[in-house]
Amino acid sequence: MSTTYPVLRWKIGAVSITRVVEIEGPSPGTFFFEAATPERLLQHAWLKPHFLTEDGRTVGSIHCFVVQSEGSTIVVDTCVGNDKPRELKHWHLRQGGFLEDLAEAGFPRERVDTVLCTHLHVDHVGWNTMLSDGRWVPTFPNARYLFGAREWEYWAGAAAGAEREDSVRPILEAGLAELVPMDHALTPEVGLEPTPGHTPGHVSVRIRSRGEEAVITGDLMHHPVQCAEPSWASRFDVDQEAARRTRREFLERCAARPVLVLGTHFAAPTAGRVVRDGAAFRFEPRAP
Repeated sequence: MSTTYPVLRWKIGAVSITRVVEIEGPSPGTFFFEAATPERLLQHAWLKPHFLTEDGRTVGSIHCFVVQSEGSTIVVDTCVGNDKPRELKHWHLRQGGFLEDLAEAGFPRERVDTVLCTHLHVDHVGWNTMLSDGRWVPTFPNARYLFGAREWEYWAGAAAGAEREDSVRPILEAGLAELVPMDHALTPEVGLEPTPGHTPGHVSVRIRSRGEEAVITGDLMHHPVQCAEPSWASRFDVDQEAARRTRREFLERCAARPVLVLGTHFAAPTAGRVVRDGAAFRFEPRAP
């Protein structure tokens, strides 16, 4: 592998889920949440050691999940990507080994038949395309790319963004995009679930197989601390009030039954259960 990040794998009934990381590490909690000072974060001791450093910085991850179901190989969210001009220093013109890591995990890009973006923010669409002879071309040439119809409608009407020009529009122009409803079924075991707020067309991914259940969050939560602090809105939420309502409803549902929650930005071990903790909740990590 070109990185030291662990490849994590889970089984939900007949469905296999694999995490492949592009970037993982600590950052100031206030990058996402204005209230997330080290003092506030350290009040939640259960966040250590996986999700919080000893000095109170959040630990997060940018990764994709590869879901194998009914013969399909589905990449959920495609991270930041290489060679792309971005405002954030550590994402600008990256030269990472994500595709090599993906292939070594068992998923060369030609094998992928479906790409799903939970929403169209920069760190969820980056590897939709790659630079080839000065052009942005589809990274996964044999895949259909699923974008939410509501999500694309919103962003198509917004001010132009670099990620849409280099990571989304080339997919539409190549004829590989499919605009789908927010409750679209990918297979009999894998389907979308509307979780709006972070963006208007944001979706999560619900997996049900042989009596077991899991959900890939997307960005309805950015960090496990939001289980304990569901009112903490991300500064990147398009509609913070809607995001708060969606998050609280999600946590209530997950705490009421045994569902494995896979956080799209949760550092290793990434997956776990939501349990009640007083008036709020706690995230209990579960080993693969």
